[in-house]
Amino acid sequence: MYKSAEGYKKTTRIIHGAAKTPRWDYAHHVVPPLTASTTFRLESVKRAARGFNEFGRYREELDGAPVYIYDRLEEPTRGLLESQLAAMEGCDACLTFASGMAAVAAALGCLLQSGDEVLAHTLLYGCTHSLFTNWYPKLGVRVRRVDFTDAKAVAKAVNSRTRALYFESPVNPTLDLVDLRSIAEIASKANKGRKRRVYSVIDNTFATPFSQRPIEHGIDLVLHSLTKNIGGFGTEVGGAVCCSKEIFPSLASYRKDFGGILSPKAAWNILVYGVPTIPLRIKRQQYSALQVAQYLEKHPLVAMVRYPGLDSFPQRALALKQMRDFDGGFAPGNMIYFRLDARKASGMKFVDHVAQNAYCVTLAVSLGHTKTLIEMPSAMTHSAYAGEGPMRERGGIRLSIGLESPVDIIKDLETGLKAASRRRR
Repeated sequence: MYKSAEGYKKTTRIIHGAAKTPRWDYAHHVVPPLTASTTFRLESVKRAARGFNEFGRYREELDGAPVYIYDRLEEPTRGLLESQLAAMEGCDACLTFASGMAAVAAALGCLLQSGDEVLAHTLLYGCTHSLFTNWYPKLGVRVRRVDFTDAKAVAKAVNSRTRALYFESPVNPTLDLVDLRSIAEIASKANKGRKRRVYSVIDNTFATPFSQRPIEHGIDLVLHSLTKNIGGFGTEVGGAVCCSKEIFPSLASYRKDFGGILSPKAAWNILVYGVPTIPLRIKRQQYSALQVAQYLEKHPLVAMVRYPGLDSFPQRALALKQMRDFDGGFAPGNMIYFRLDARKASGMKFVDHVAQNAYCVTLAVSLGHTKTLIEMPSAMTHSAYAGEGPMRERGGIRLSIGLESPVDIIKDLETGLKAASRRRR
């Protein structure tokens, strides 16, 4: 007898998943099984033909278990992870990819054609910026930039060629927030009378579904780098696109033909270790992040601190409105962005000292790991901007808070700040 998950909280359901699913029956497994077969046995040509015919169709509309053919098309372990992610985001479907950037490329790739236009926020992850500036012009796709924190400016910028409204919220690395419902409404209004619609697309990596579920606010596609907070342990690279059943067939076909699949082994680790521990990890990280942010805010060498959990955060009201966990609690996340007062201390000297001397703060790119990571975006993850545009003001420092004691994180930061002080002899 299979037990229903109905009536249980989402924090419980993401640990247990479904005891029975069309993708796999693991009622007798406490832990879902890992499959590792590139191809699958087919009993007859008729069954094989059925599998090819059903590929790319929205799974919930099909009867019975899927006919698995080949890993690149569809695979059981990856399918279980996709079901969990779709349930967490509250959408129809999810497809996973080999990396976060593969997910970005696929989401937009299945929407765009030569001559189309992407309207994107002024500041994005460095590799996304590189994709838009170095590669899309070669494909005949124009990308225009506008400040998505100004909804009126976005609405004014939409034209007949606009096909996607692309942004992050919180924005990497500044943590600016975009009003999700406003962007969704802009897309909805723009679609009146159109043959080819405008889609709103968000990279939700910083928040994760635990802290923010954009589809509840009307956003069309939600992207994730599974490498970060969802994977959580820094051991797997992956990406995901959460979407409606209408977009799913095109997205599935894109993944099949371009081949950027997530391996079953990576999917299994994220499914078994990453997803079930998200609430536990992020709640702990948020607790520590607030203490670290409050410490930095009071420090005489620090000129600016941005963290949605601070009362001083410029968009505090918007943060309280849309950054909510599964139980409705405020969920400001684990990312901090700050800048030292250049007259009093050297930001680069501070980061270098931390890198060489700190025990529990590590100089490294990425984020959302169990370990606290520090970096300087203008010189590292956002170097594609070459110090121009929104990254022209250098010296900003990004902190991804891990699971260490906040007392120890602060201890390492304090030592680094003392070493970076220009008054130090």
